[in-house]
Amino acid sequence: MNAETKARIEAYAQACREEQKELLCTLGRLPAPTGEEDRRAAVCRDWLVAQGAGEVFIDEAKNVLCPIGDDGKGELVVFAAHTDIVFPDKDPLPLSEHDGNLYAPGIGDDTANLVNLLLAACYLIQHPAPLTCGVLIAANSCEEGLGNLRGTKAIFERYGTRIRAFYSFDLYLPLCCDTAVGSYRYRVTCKTQGGHSYADFGRPSAVGILCGLVEELYRIQPPTHARTTYNVGCIEGGTTVNSIAQRASMLYEFRSTAQDCLEEMEQKFRTALSHWQDKGGTLEVELLGVRPGSGPVDPRALEHMTARSCDIIRAFTGSEPVRMPNSTDSNVPLSMGIPANTIGTVRGGLAHTREEWIALDSLPTGLEVALALMLEYRAPAEPAAD
Repeated sequence: MNAETKARIEAYAQACREEQKELLCTLGRLPAPTGEEDRRAAVCRDWLVAQGAGEVFIDEAKNVLCPIGDDGKGELVVFAAHTDIVFPDKDPLPLSEHDGNLYAPGIGDDTANLVNLLLAACYLIQHPAPLTCGVLIAANSCEEGLGNLRGTKAIFERYGTRIRAFYSFDLYLPLCCDTAVGSYRYRVTCKTQGGHSYADFGRPSAVGILCGLVEELYRIQPPTHARTTYNVGCIEGGTTVNSIAQRASMLYEFRSTAQDCLEEMEQKFRTALSHWQDKGGTLEVELLGVRPGSGPVDPRALEHMTARSCDIIRAFTGSEPVRMPNSTDSNVPLSMGIPANTIGTVRGGLAHTREEWIALDSLPTGLEVALALMLEYRAPAEPAAD
């Protein structure tokens, strides 16, 4: 990136400071539980239209999509940030400012990143220039929790193999993630006849059967060629201290940075279930969510993309990028073999708590990073004729 382009990006970010904070406060107050992002989606769509976007629409998955320089046939690069937050609030969210920080549930994950996506897109809209491929701006839905990345999956269902690269703006500066942590999540419910703890002693207990299953699950040796983990996060059931439990359930997940490891863990999970099925009770298994892990991405293409992203992060933040695996919207393209990066564009902390905060003075820097990444897809200027 030449000095002139860098200076232009920095000037734009500084000029946007007031509008940036205003848009952040507007979106930050709007509740957006996963699957119920309608109000935020409408604000994002209307804001982009007001900036002069030629085409903006909300799809059936509640994604706000804004193609720029797209001929409907050629390759696309996607720049995305999710609209949903982890909190179930339906009323306006509390928002406050203290000592240069803005506090609100979901303000950093992912509202501030969403604002930087929109303002970077605004520059492309209002300063049109030839691109090396089409750019798709996506304010996507259903990233959090059991949303299971439905918004991003819908984008790939719509545009398919046209997408050659994917950027998700999520989490904090100076993150640059190019490895997907995939996960499978289950609820296992055991049902038995039950009975009185004394009169019917010896009858199978739903709690006892689940405990046996959990013990076997924790003896599983995970694959070692990629970091793979598992966890029983919740067990509940039974009625009283003097009743043999008729029903009990548990939540179980396994995670890995490699899709083949997830598939191996799935087989081992099913084997353990078969050992405890019909041992005085029945086991019912419900798949709650799947986030795919990294698939067959061309390592050279991915490293080239990530190196370019890291160079931009260094140039505008002065910090060394933090490269670490994560579970984000980038899981979807990475599982399909498409190069993807998840990049933070704000400084803050306490994500997924109601006390989450972001540093207001970091917003322009994050916008600079987001815009610089987009401008990488501008076509080189034609040399002047002699």
